[in-house]
Amino acid sequence: MKEVTIYTDGACSGNPGKGGWCAILIYKNFEKVLSGGEKETTNNRMELSAVCYGLQALKEPCLVNVYSDSAYVVNAVKNNWLTNWVNNGWRTADKKDVKNVDLWQILLKSLSLHTVVFNKVKGHADDELNNRCDKEARAQALKQ
Repeated sequence: MKEVTIYTDGACSGNPGKGGWCAILIYKNFEKVLSGGEKETTNNRMELSAVCYGLQALKEPCLVNVYSDSAYVVNAVKNNWLTNWVNNGWRTADKKDVKNVDLWQILLKSLSLHTVVFNKVKGHADDELNNRCDKEARAQALKQ
């Protein structure tokens, strides 16, 4: 099984506001940068979009290490919030509707195809790839 590393980040100017996302995929010595944005969105939606688009770009099942500075995304998977939301009919523990269900469903499909390990990185720190993702996500937000 191929091993792929994906760095992701999302940005929003206003929350909600203009947003952008970026995913950097790395396989051996190859690198692919994906990015995009939305005119009216939230930071959490952009963070989640980056992960979804990154995973959807993979053409075959892979072992994937995802690096994100989003506690929203990483904790939802690592702390089983996502599983609980599905089991509770897309409701949170306090019975509120889960936000961004469309993207969570896309992520679930990718998680069924790949072996994915989520890694939380500190944002705006010394991680070169996270900083590159942040710069591109902010640039995409400005284009909206």
